[in-house]
Amino acid sequence: MLAYTTYKERETSKILLHFCYIFFSLIKNIFTIFRFLLFPCNLKEEKMRGSGAKIAGVLPLFMLFIAGTISAFEDIERLRIWPLPAQVSHGGRRMYLSGDFKLVTEGSKYGDASGILKEGFDRMLGVVRLSHVISGDRNSSGSGGSALLQGLHVIISSSTDELEYGADESYKLVVPSPEKPSYAQLEAKSVYGALHGLQTFSQLCHFNLKKKVIEILMTPWNIIDQPRFSYRGLLIDTSRHYLPLPVIKNVIDSMTYAKLNVLHWHIVDTQSFPLEIPSYPKLWNGAYSSSQRYTFEDAAEIVNYARRRGIHVLAEIDVPGHALSWGKGYPALWPSKNCQEPLDVSSDFTFKVIDGILSDFSKIFKFKFVHLGGDEVNTTCWSATPRIAQWLKKHRMSEKEAYQYFVLRAQKIALSHGYEIINWEETFINFGSKLNPKTVVHNWLNTGLVENVTASGLRCIVSNQEFWYLDHIDAPWQGFYANEPFQNITDKKQQSLVLGGEVCMWGEHIDASDIEQTIWPRAAAAAERLWTPYAKLAKNPNKVTTRLAHFRCLLNQRGVAAAPLVGGGRVVPFEPGSCLAQ
Repeated sequence: MLAYTTYKERETSKILLHFCYIFFSLIKNIFTIFRFLLFPCNLKEEKMRGSGAKIAGVLPLFMLFIAGTISAFEDIERLRIWPLPAQVSHGGRRMYLSGDFKLVTEGSKYGDASGILKEGFDRMLGVVRLSHVISGDRNSSGSGGSALLQGLHVIISSSTDELEYGADESYKLVVPSPEKPSYAQLEAKSVYGALHGLQTFSQLCHFNLKKKVIEILMTPWNIIDQPRFSYRGLLIDTSRHYLPLPVIKNVIDSMTYAKLNVLHWHIVDTQSFPLEIPSYPKLWNGAYSSSQRYTFEDAAEIVNYARRRGIHVLAEIDVPGHALSWGKGYPALWPSKNCQEPLDVSSDFTFKVIDGILSDFSKIFKFKFVHLGGDEVNTTCWSATPRIAQWLKKHRMSEKEAYQYFVLRAQKIALSHGYEIINWEETFINFGSKLNPKTVVHNWLNTGLVENVTASGLRCIVSNQEFWYLDHIDAPWQGFYANEPFQNITDKKQQSLVLGGEVCMWGEHIDASDIEQTIWPRAAAAAERLWTPYAKLAKNPNKVTTRLAHFRCLLNQRGVAAAPLVGGGRVVPFEPGSCLAQ
């Protein structure tokens, strides 16, 4: 949290700090130079030089000290890329984008028959040109010898655009290309790596207010980048509040800006069942109303929209708990009319419905994983319902054993449809050794759970609620940034079982009116943790405040309602001032 009471005070303090930093660095460097001039005796070769030679040799060094001090400081202030790439170097020249800046793909194995690359390129140009009207001479190199970029040359090694989990998302971006100085060059193994490169390129572009054209400062740029984790997720919840399709699509677009790659769609829950299931069409009777539903084609559209942007959609049905809404259309799924949750463990019909849902899911949700929930299961309804209590007795099961039976049977159904399974951590806590080896345990409660899960040989996703639950409005972005998935895990084999992490936007107090400012910019803080190499991450989150503030303002420019950084989530500006100061 910033300690300044007003924007003016903050800016004044910032200027003073900058001046002090440069002033004391210069004093230190001047002292070093005079010491070198007066006491060169420790350097044998310097004894043979005259004083003129000493000064002539030191003056360039002095100038380098000054330039280095200032440029190093400017680098920190001017590097405006989020999340921070693995490797970055740049120069000091300016280039302009031509008016007909174009995509060139010659030399690429990837044919782009589906148009994913071209669409991504057009979207990139769209957001770059969104903030201002470009009215200058976009085909003139301008003054000072600044060069003109005619286009972006993209080379993709793979010939397929299949979106597979764990596929190579790396890219290399050079601006300008050494071989073709009037073009930037982007190389990637897959088209989805290229999409990440396009996002980075878009952040290098700025509007020049004098010339009224798009420019790229500090060229030449040389960026080599790849994600630290293969799973970088965001959960949305459409059961607690219905989210219209345009809102979900806006969320997907905003995810691409921060290089998140999994949309965890918590579609149904206790409160509502808004999705059409062709195999069991009465299930969506559990929706809030007929206008707050998703057709099967709507779901397919969301999956396709996300896929073309390099984002997987993870579908979730949370069983056996959190499923009261299922019985609105099929009351036989309830233990009884008066005891409606969890789903009836004793009925084969329950598992036929789950099988039907997952069969329909397999037609549109092509991600290798499906989420089966399994959390917060209160089993008392089973014992309180005479016929289920009799079933438990017949099968010699306790309530806890019936819970295990339900989860494992649901897992078998999911496996039969080609899915690997994700379950919330309670399943591991209660019967971890019995879970299918293809299970991924989704942590949300216990900080030390990840160590135990990976030690058992199972994979894990981190979403510990203390730091990565976006509905915790009082949680500041610094906690999102500092949350480390590998905490206390040093064994390389165990680390390889941590797929990544996910920030969760639970929907009890979020709907279409406030979802964006509750997600952003805090989700971006977690996104850098999941993307950037550990050694490049700031040990103190406050060191990245300026860069994150810039990214938040960039989101605003692109039409994303990202909230100010100061405070927790969904805060409002506390006074008039610059976006960068909030």
